[in-house]
Amino acid sequence: MSITVDRITKTFGPQKALNEVTFSIDKGEIVGFLGPNGAGKSTMMRILTTYHKADSGDAQVNGFDVLKDGKKVQKSIGYLPEHNPLYLDMYVREYLAFSTDIHKVPKTRIAKVIEQTGLTPEAHKKIGQLSKGYRQRVGLAAALLHDPEVLILDEPTTGLDPNQLIEIRKLIREIGKKKTILLSTHIMKEVEAVCDRVIIINKGEIVADRKMSALREAEEQIIEVEFDYRVEEVLLNKLPNVASVKNIVGFVYEITFNTPKDMRPVVFDFAHDNELKTLQLSRKNKNLESLFTELTK
Repeated sequence: MSITVDRITKTFGPQKALNEVTFSIDKGEIVGFLGPNGAGKSTMMRILTTYHKADSGDAQVNGFDVLKDGKKVQKSIGYLPEHNPLYLDMYVREYLAFSTDIHKVPKTRIAKVIEQTGLTPEAHKKIGQLSKGYRQRVGLAAALLHDPEVLILDEPTTGLDPNQLIEIRKLIREIGKKKTILLSTHIMKEVEAVCDRVIIINKGEIVADRKMSALREAEEQIIEVEFDYRVEEVLLNKLPNVASVKNIVGFVYEITFNTPKDMRPVVFDFAHDNELKTLQLSRKNKNLESLFTELTK
């Protein structure tokens, strides 16, 4: 395992930021750590990078204990925090040379990470002259200088425009071919575009841990239907393959089915047989967005 977290708990005063959080990440996985603002994502990241100490529980990165082997953990990870700390008056190459001295790695690594992160066109400029997208690339380059096995990225695309988003996502996917990546975000499209797996955290607790492939292939579907009259939910629950029925508002119902077969004709026939008019009828797969909403609302 590249990362192992076992019953980690962390409190700040009266607030419990993490409550017995447990998960593990295999080598070579790109995992999205998804949750609403204040869910505990950044706190977990800071514990894994040894910036914070947990109140209880254990965590290991590349086999090193984050509490007992802090220096070894730091050497084996690359970390891009949410607020990318850069020296804006330094030139790109100058800043990366400064970072090689910190990591005690040869300066020959600079040219390699500049090429790897697509910084070549901007490498001659001061960091303060760069766009937000290129500043993020500088942060990624610095995180990659010592060739770590694990990358921990905290909200790496915050504040980027659509074109920059696409470029950084592509870069993360490319890097993820050779490294383990834990990517913190509250943006669901980010996870769908980049990750192999998603861990959802809410109010300091893990509420879901799913493979993205399983979510994409999920057989569960939701039919939203509006009738011209109120229907007893017990009748809708008698439809085949029904998992749940919810009266959203007025005469609008959300029916969840456990089958890949399109169930709209079945709902339409139900309305006809019960002398109801169907005012609207739509189908949607239960994707990451609906799962996130269900678990964190």
